[in-house]
Amino acid sequence: MSRTWYRRLLLSYFPIFLLTVTILIFTSFVFVNDISRQETQKADRAASRYLVDDVDRAVREAEMSVLEEVESEPAYKSYFNGSAAEDKTNAYTIARSLRNMTDASPYIESVYLYDRRNQFVLTQSGLTGTEGFADADWLKRIDANKLAAGWQPLREYSSDLAVGMPVRVLTINKSMPLPFGTEGTLVINVKMSAIERLVDNRVNEQLSFLDIAGPNGEKIYQAHSEPPGEGKKLNELKLNRLGWTFSSGIKAGGLFGWVSVISYLWVAIALGTVLCAIVYLVYITRRNYKPVQVIMNRIEAHQIRTMDQGGTQTDELKMIDGVLESLIHHTQDYEQKSRENERLQRSRLFSELLRSERAEQTVERLQTLSPLEGASAASRFAVVVHEIEKYESVFQGRYTRGDQNALKFALMNVFQELARGSGLQAWAEWVGGDRLAVVFLAESEDGETTEALRRLAESYRAWVASHLRLSLCCGIGPVVDGPEHIRISYEAAESVMRHKLLLGGDIVLAGTEDSSPRLLETYKYLQTIAELVKQFRMSNGQWRSQLELLIEEFEQDFVQDEDIRSLIRALLQMLRREVAVMSDSLQQALSEEQTAAFESRLLEADTLDEVGAMLSDYLTDLFRLYISASETKSYRAMVSEMKAYIEEHFANPDLSLKHLSDRFQVSGKYASYLFKTEFGMKFVDFLTELRMKEAERLLLESECPLQDIALKVGYANAITFGRVFKRISGITPGDYRRQKRSLPPLEN
Repeated sequence: MSRTWYRRLLLSYFPIFLLTVTILIFTSFVFVNDISRQETQKADRAASRYLVDDVDRAVREAEMSVLEEVESEPAYKSYFNGSAAEDKTNAYTIARSLRNMTDASPYIESVYLYDRRNQFVLTQSGLTGTEGFADADWLKRIDANKLAAGWQPLREYSSDLAVGMPVRVLTINKSMPLPFGTEGTLVINVKMSAIERLVDNRVNEQLSFLDIAGPNGEKIYQAHSEPPGEGKKLNELKLNRLGWTFSSGIKAGGLFGWVSVISYLWVAIALGTVLCAIVYLVYITRRNYKPVQVIMNRIEAHQIRTMDQGGTQTDELKMIDGVLESLIHHTQDYEQKSRENERLQRSRLFSELLRSERAEQTVERLQTLSPLEGASAASRFAVVVHEIEKYESVFQGRYTRGDQNALKFALMNVFQELARGSGLQAWAEWVGGDRLAVVFLAESEDGETTEALRRLAESYRAWVASHLRLSLCCGIGPVVDGPEHIRISYEAAESVMRHKLLLGGDIVLAGTEDSSPRLLETYKYLQTIAELVKQFRMSNGQWRSQLELLIEEFEQDFVQDEDIRSLIRALLQMLRREVAVMSDSLQQALSEEQTAAFESRLLEADTLDEVGAMLSDYLTDLFRLYISASETKSYRAMVSEMKAYIEEHFANPDLSLKHLSDRFQVSGKYASYLFKTEFGMKFVDFLTELRMKEAERLLLESECPLQDIALKVGYANAITFGRVFKRISGITPGDYRRQKRSLPPLEN
């Protein structure tokens, strides 16, 4: 058993080890070779660029030195502009200047001046005619205007000093006099041999090669005039001034040979490392296979017992895998439940501290579950409450449920980090949808702790506003002694959060007196509201004084924000009942939709003064509508006119509140309200009474059938008329006629 498992353990990962090491060696070789090639190409490109720049600089300096000399020497201009007597003097001066320029530059082969007017050539030796001049063919090409501007292609040139020994030169022609003259041409010839020496000095003959090709691809020069070795071209650069192409590379057997040596060295080191690793692997395997042997002996014994009981033999590895998988699952479940239980206990402890519940073993649980280090029964604490402003409209309306949870988690972590950066120990938990409560461990004086909490609240609020575009308000509770008094600090901080309209400001410091609750005397405020509505309905401007009194009572009695909004809601409902019936515009202005919209705007107010100003503006607009409706038609005159109209047209079957609303331009509810106020009865009862009186008269004084009487008193048929008559009089119309006519007439 032991030898079998030793071989299994050794051979199970030994091939993988060899394969991995082999791949690493090959990868390292390729990697080193690629890096070497890239670095070689970079180095070759830098050297080639430097060489191209040197060639370009040499040609440009040769050209500029000649042009500067010509520009500074007056004899060149005088030669073309002076008299014939002066030409000899100027010619002598120019010849000396040309000789000096040729001697001063290692790159200039020759410079001569071609006079087109007189068909003379002025060289460093003197003045000569064009006939028989060594470079006469070039002059013919100049006269024929067959040469392009700039430097000309490489050509053979024979000077007048060394006839029969042509040299290769680069030529550039300049019109004379400078810069755009036509009387002559200045010809500058640059030695190709000097440029070749420059190239040879810059190219390492042992390692690299360089070829120069002309504009048409023709070969111009090869460094060191040797045939290229078996190398690789790495770079190709252009010299735009001459139209040349520089091709450079590394010769075989040079730097690449060194790279190969380096690579072989790494391979040797790698092979040595593999051998050492194999020896170490065998040693470690022999040393560590014994615990495996013990495990396998136990598994073998278990299998023997299982087979004795009638079970089947199971593969050892499958059995180990099943046991380990079950153990991992149980461990993960236990850890997850443990974390959830710890979070639940921590959250429950936080809630109990804020409400002073289950005071037993508070200190021990605080030390075990809370992040506050060093907390004891003698420690001092302070509670800070942060609230997300405009929670429903901004936070819930802008983000999904998942985003809200993520943001709340981020807000809590950011606060913990800021508190840690300020040197404060804090424990933060969400105690509501929009409120984050934080318990601080006070480790300094009360004043210093409160100031530190205020600064932390300001920095936290600024960070949230800058990064999350959310607005926070904060209530800071007083510092209290012992964990059992944390409730006092929390209730004080929560109390000031319920009085944001009265206290104002985004960060409010609370005192211990703020923790005691106050009873709301609702009847007192409802009396003020009723008086305000009464003055409003009587078109008396004193309602504004009542509104100011109501706001003062809110401030004096330190009423909570929610109670203030509830009382304002009661004021709007009372106004709707009392004055909305005056006109359709008032009904629209005091509809549930409009008042709900106004209440939502009140939620945007930050102080009680803003609430009072918004409420005053809203009631002022309503008062204007009410005055306008009242002045449109006088109350008494409208009632009298409406009564007379009903008495005259009660026989009209279409007479209704809708009919009166259209006739007198008032709402139907307001017409019903007027009848109820003036006559103590509804419009329907008033109309029915008029019709029944007329019906009784017709029944007694005429012989008209019931259908005709019904039509005359405003009913469409006798059935409806009879039903209403019986409901009012207690008997049918026919019985009423027979009963009344059978009685003797009354004596006067």
